[in-house]
Amino acid sequence: MTEDRSPRLIWTEDGAPRSGRFDDVYFSREDGLAETRAVFLAGCGLPEAWAGRRRFTVAELGFGTGLNIAALLELWRREGPAGGRLHVFSVEGFPLDREEAARALSAWPALGEAAEALLSAWPAPTPGFHRLDLPGFNAVVDLAVGEVEWALAQWTGRADAWFLDGFAPSTNPAMWSDAVMDGIAARSAPGSRVATFTVAGSVRRALAGRGFEVAKRPGHGRKRERLEAWLPAIADGASGEAASPSVAIVGAGIAGASLARAFAGSGVRARVVEADRPGAGASGFPASLVTPRLDAGDEGIAALFAQALERARALYAAVPGAIVAEGVFQLEQQPRDAARFGKIAAQSAWPAGSMAVFEAGAAAEQLGEAVGGGLFMAQALALRAAPVLERWLEDADLIIAGVAGLEPHGDRWRLVDGAGGTILEADIVVIAAGWGTAGLWPEGALSPVRGQADWVEGVETSPIAWGGYAVPTGGGLLFGATHDRGEVSTEVRPGDSARNRAVLAGRLPELAARVEAAGQGQARAAVRATTPDRMPLAGAVPGRPGLFVLGGLGSRGFCAAPLLAEHVSALALGGASPLPLDLAARVDPSRSSKAAGLAQPIDKADG
Repeated sequence: MTEDRSPRLIWTEDGAPRSGRFDDVYFSREDGLAETRAVFLAGCGLPEAWAGRRRFTVAELGFGTGLNIAALLELWRREGPAGGRLHVFSVEGFPLDREEAARALSAWPALGEAAEALLSAWPAPTPGFHRLDLPGFNAVVDLAVGEVEWALAQWTGRADAWFLDGFAPSTNPAMWSDAVMDGIAARSAPGSRVATFTVAGSVRRALAGRGFEVAKRPGHGRKRERLEAWLPAIADGASGEAASPSVAIVGAGIAGASLARAFAGSGVRARVVEADRPGAGASGFPASLVTPRLDAGDEGIAALFAQALERARALYAAVPGAIVAEGVFQLEQQPRDAARFGKIAAQSAWPAGSMAVFEAGAAAEQLGEAVGGGLFMAQALALRAAPVLERWLEDADLIIAGVAGLEPHGDRWRLVDGAGGTILEADIVVIAAGWGTAGLWPEGALSPVRGQADWVEGVETSPIAWGGYAVPTGGGLLFGATHDRGEVSTEVRPGDSARNRAVLAGRLPELAARVEAAGQGQARAAVRATTPDRMPLAGAVPGRPGLFVLGGLGSRGFCAAPLLAEHVSALALGGASPLPLDLAARVDPSRSSKAAGLAQPIDKADG
């Protein structure tokens, strides 16, 4: 049974929201915004504390209605440093839904634009981390839904300012526990400031015992006092921000384009080196499915791919012309699949209603022919990759060159061509070359899988997957694909096209008949890279400082790449990953590496 995470919201007579769970108000309708500005913004020395900073991180315990963050965003846009980027990490154990938050925030018209930006990105209340893009404010919010102690242990960031805005220690002691205070201390940057409404002795002693200077300040409204605390700053003459490194990305498929976008979001313009052209490899088909990996018995896999799908949807939706269709039917292949799909639909990682089991009759009604039962993945997509690659690679400098090897050169990396010449040097290099990654990092234990798909014009259907797939392209239908392990040839084979048509006819005969009537189509083959455990590789290459990898995505690249690229860029730049630590461990390249070395330059690699 799913745990009750509702705040049990109550609206008071004067229109203020109150938590029935903790018997406490979120804010006073009369002076809630003024209180936020006095207690949290001014209490953390804002806006002065971020003067001259390229990046500034605020952490909050108690997201609630989003009032504090909306006020922070409004101040950041008005008085933030030119070109600066704001990162917010906030924790909420009992999230409000969007409509409840909208009603609460409507009390503050002065925050209208900031509130609307938050509400537009408001996530589902599923457990885990959720990333909210706020480009109009040059900001990003990572919202952790779950227990505070867990969230702080899973976060990799370091806060410059803390808003401690949980319900009072007397009603919500878990928010103020020793373990939580340990987490605050561990995740604080030098000079970090803490602000809170409570002056409880236990809170003062806890902060002081962890190295903070603590002081009571005059309170706001009916509260006589509030609390400020701070850590010692970096010694005079030392810089708290390193210069931006140079970054090179090998490969211009969905992994490389996602990395270009992610680094640009952190203020770093990367150089992308590609042997042929963007989408020359497995990302170059006219349409693709954006679907998660389904695992009925592994909640970690469900959590990773639920977060990845949520992120991918949000980012693809911002690219005009990218999304062809929403919702994908995953058909049953074996008798046990009905029970398996039921277990998957009940997993807490998926938003309510996003995974729905369809019996044979209902599925046939939806798809127009008898297909048996299946699982409808409402958030999955059919996607055109071309506009995504084009848009995201605009944020990088594209270099057409074949990378044959990587060589350490002092504290940097040198990309070399087949003749041993230098293509470029960079402080950070990320290998995102699909199957070509195996040539640049053989220790990664990657295996090739050749796939050929076909497409015709003038035939469309809803996106469907089984042992094969049928994907609308926006003007036709892509279907296939072959799945030949260990093969790396990319020439089109007429026999494989016949196989694809046979697979389609075997499961969707009426659709196959329409495909046959459409006449001769086109075909294309590419090679994907997979890992032994079928989980991606995203992170630092073991034993090689400055070298990272994003690969082994298999058939889930369009689902996983956008989120994992942000994870890799955060690791490379020393920022906060959007992934909880336990999920980051599932994609850590060290788990798959056969050795900590890097092969010598080779003759050829597919960039």
